[in-house]
Amino acid sequence: MKILLVEDEEAIRSGLTDLLVYHGYQVECARDGEEALNKAREQNYELVILDIMLPKIDGFTVCETLRREKPSTPIIMLTAKDAEEDVIAGLSLGADDYVTKPFSLKELLLRIEAILRRVYPDVATREIILLGAEFEIDLSACEVKDLCSPENAVAKLTFREADILRYLYRQKHRAVSRDELLIEVWGYRKESGIETRTVDIHIAKLRQKIERDTQAPQYLVTIRSKGYQLQGFRESE
Repeated sequence: MKILLVEDEEAIRSGLTDLLVYHGYQVECARDGEEALNKAREQNYELVILDIMLPKIDGFTVCETLRREKPSTPIIMLTAKDAEEDVIAGLSLGADDYVTKPFSLKELLLRIEAILRRVYPDVATREIILLGAEFEIDLSACEVKDLCSPENAVAKLTFREADILRYLYRQKHRAVSRDELLIEVWGYRKESGIETRTVDIHIAKLRQKIERDTQAPQYLVTIRSKGYQLQGFRESE
């Protein structure tokens, strides 16, 4: 699912982009209303997240124009806290939903998921990783299918294991350290300085599910002095 995020505040735009990419969405950004309309006219998006206060062309005008030119594209508007008149105006111009600033990231994700399920009921939201010709990992279902077994045996992943694989896949161009996994997957603060073997334990359990030989892994590889890297991908057919 491709999302167009229209937000002029860099900190909010960067934070939301990281959040959405982490949860499996493709994200393109626009910093003002003019750029947003140009991008929306050049390609199709499954969803637009649109701030109201924008340079060049305000969010209301962008919303009205998009609704006229792209009538089926859902729009979530970001409004100021307690700005009831903005909410009413946005909805009257065709916005599908709104979220008020400062907003809960979890609430925003739930609203995004609800709209996409409603608008695209036939589109599967599977996150698939193919490792060689041996394993198909469905992150959304938390399952690993052994493609070489007689009956395509399936092993279940815990939510944490799926999150680890998701993060490693999105950082597949490099090795990821234990500390980074603790911060990005477990949610520890950078300054916590915690020492734990929980990452190594989870990696060992994952290897039992996606490796033929856990002592000589092909896919979930240890890079000396750097961390872990997911390798051996195959493009889906």
